[in-house]
Amino acid sequence: MLLSRLRGLRPQAQRSRLQTLRPLTGSQRSPRTIGQTRHYSRNGDGSGKEESSSKKQHRPGLLSASLTWGAFLVATGLSVERWYYGSPASRVSKSGTPVYGSPEDFKQAIEDLRKDLSHLEHGISTSPDDLYSHGFSVNDYHPGVSHTVVVYPQSTEDVVKIVKIANKYRMPVTAYSGATSLEGQFRAHKAGGICVDMGSMDKILEIHSEDSDLVCQPGARWMDINEILKEKGITESYFPSSFPGLIIEYRNTAVLPPTIGANAVRYGTAKGEWFLNATIVLPSGQVIKTRRRSRKSAAGFDITKLFIGAEGTLGIITEVTIRLAPVLPTTVAVAQFPSIRAATEAVSEILNQGVGIQCVELVDDIFMQATNTYGASKRKWPEKDSLFFKFQGPSQASLKETAEIVKKTVKKHGATNFELARNKEEADELWNDRKNAHYSGLALLPGGKGWPTDVCVPVSKLPQLVAETKEDLAGIGLKSTIVGHVGDGNFHALILFKTDEERERAHKAVSRMVKRAIALDGTCTGEHGVGIGKKDYLVEELGEGTVELMKTIKRTLDPLNLFNPGKLYPDDEEISKHKELKD
Repeated sequence: MLLSRLRGLRPQAQRSRLQTLRPLTGSQRSPRTIGQTRHYSRNGDGSGKEESSSKKQHRPGLLSASLTWGAFLVATGLSVERWYYGSPASRVSKSGTPVYGSPEDFKQAIEDLRKDLSHLEHGISTSPDDLYSHGFSVNDYHPGVSHTVVVYPQSTEDVVKIVKIANKYRMPVTAYSGATSLEGQFRAHKAGGICVDMGSMDKILEIHSEDSDLVCQPGARWMDINEILKEKGITESYFPSSFPGLIIEYRNTAVLPPTIGANAVRYGTAKGEWFLNATIVLPSGQVIKTRRRSRKSAAGFDITKLFIGAEGTLGIITEVTIRLAPVLPTTVAVAQFPSIRAATEAVSEILNQGVGIQCVELVDDIFMQATNTYGASKRKWPEKDSLFFKFQGPSQASLKETAEIVKKTVKKHGATNFELARNKEEADELWNDRKNAHYSGLALLPGGKGWPTDVCVPVSKLPQLVAETKEDLAGIGLKSTIVGHVGDGNFHALILFKTDEERERAHKAVSRMVKRAIALDGTCTGEHGVGIGKKDYLVEELGEGTVELMKTIKRTLDPLNLFNPGKLYPDDEEISKHKELKD
């Protein structure tokens, strides 16, 4: 009974507060001008006349009473607001949508961070330069917002403290690592919030050479890991990523690992194969470990995969156990083709022969032109659609056998100038021309910018998708290059532009590419992630039921919507729009 009466009083209290704080009108208002106070008196006829300066009277009692009543009304209003809506840590709107803390709440949160993390030297930053660099990216063109504060934790315990303060003051939390975002994943929320930079958590914690795995923090760089393994004499194992980034690329939002890039055709994706377990701080501040270190487990859900790829919306990874791969001899070969379709069809046949392919990369004729003009290589390439191969095997004889099989196959598809590296130095030189793809492509349009994107389809559908996309891009009047990890059906396009109108043309071309891939039973992204840029395609790709299940998991783990809000999950409006189009 008492509870129902209190609920009934809330609207009354709210109306009372609004009436009390309603601005005065007409002759009730006391106008002020800069540097001067005008005094009005009310005559018996109700008219307001300005008193002359000689007739002004000092009224300290009235001023004191006014200030006292004003302070009382403000305090009452704030108390009613806090009673009605709750504390910052529990506040939600009447529609059920979480409401974030006020600027004053955020200021107090920063003070708490400085106090609780005082052991971190230079661990808390509100420098405008730091806030800008962590909230914006030169790699994409999504709207940018600065964070309120950047924090540099060094341990799981530090992250727990950060998350608990974020809960107390209702501050959004965005984990940051690697700075490779292409879809706006580490943009701040419009309300601001805490950016958790994981770069200082870069230690290798344990090495189990006999099990070919190791435990490290998320900021460890895989190239450093491989160097340390060599220094310790562990030369038979390495982490097989082709991208020079961190173990956990928060793509800039926690938890999108490197997908092993070009090496995925041989090793699969990091998301699927290479993370045995993870230590994770949940939005509540609770710490979990997803499983033990054994190579396989049938004990319950595969919780690790739930978080790997969630783009920081479900938890912050603070430790991972990663598998290591054996080091095998490799070499490189390059072949040119009469068309993109011929090159991609050759790849399908080669993969079905079971030969030792570690990487097979597709580049188009425009890319080869850019490499000749702006690349670091001294050689001049035929400006044709081409394939770069990296062969792998236990011996030099096996590499030679693979090369012969591939050479015969590509010639069946019209390939010319099949070139096999004669030694390691030449192999490195050939492969470096492929690795410099992004910057060689950007050089095609001096002073311009590039819109990078990726999609992925079943390998058998890749020839159709690439051919149609190349034809589409040729028709929009913008320069572009195509580069693909063609061995697993994943390819990238870089569309160049200068003006806002050209950028919009590029954006529309990307949308057509995505829809084309989904229609071929593919995905809107094979590697770059969803972030802001591709969340509107998820309903079309995954279906309403799957997307709603994802959002249900998000609401369950993060009811206050603190972790990387606004990313990955389509807005309700987009889901409704999809339903209307479907009906």
